[in-house]
Amino acid sequence: MDPQPQYHPQPQQGFGPPPPAFAPAPAPMPYSGPGPAPAPHSGPGPAPTPYAGPVPPAGPDFLAADRRNAVVVDAEGVSLESNGATLDFPWRDLATVHYKPGPGGEVLMVAVALPDGRFYEGVVVARNRAKLQEWLAQLGPVLAHYLAGRGH
Repeated sequence: MDPQPQYHPQPQQGFGPPPPAFAPAPAPMPYSGPGPAPAPHSGPGPAPTPYAGPVPPAGPDFLAADRRNAVVVDAEGVSLESNGATLDFPWRDLATVHYKPGPGGEVLMVAVALPDGRFYEGVVVARNRAKLQEWLAQLGPVLAHYLAGRGH
């Protein structure tokens, strides 16, 4: 019995046939002289629109921060940050702000009180007692500046 011949196709080489040649670029247009003169300047145009709202007047600011928490007091209000979540309190929404050193002598505690009686606390751990004393000395005058004239 004769064995049947078996067909083994040749494996394909590469990724197929080469791509077709690119078409030649069109010939450049001949130079025809200068174009028409630009229109004369008619004066200043409309004033540009500002991108942001009005900037609050500059005033003192305060920042205390540790690895996870922060307290910011500036012209816009008080911000308390804890583990990446931030609560912003504009001055118009605040009844008052209290602060004190916390237990252990290296913790700043800040509480904002709202007119409806609710309050929120922020806690920041200082590197050492000297840093806490520095924060306490800075925070008082900044709060006094923004709370002045509000009856608090």
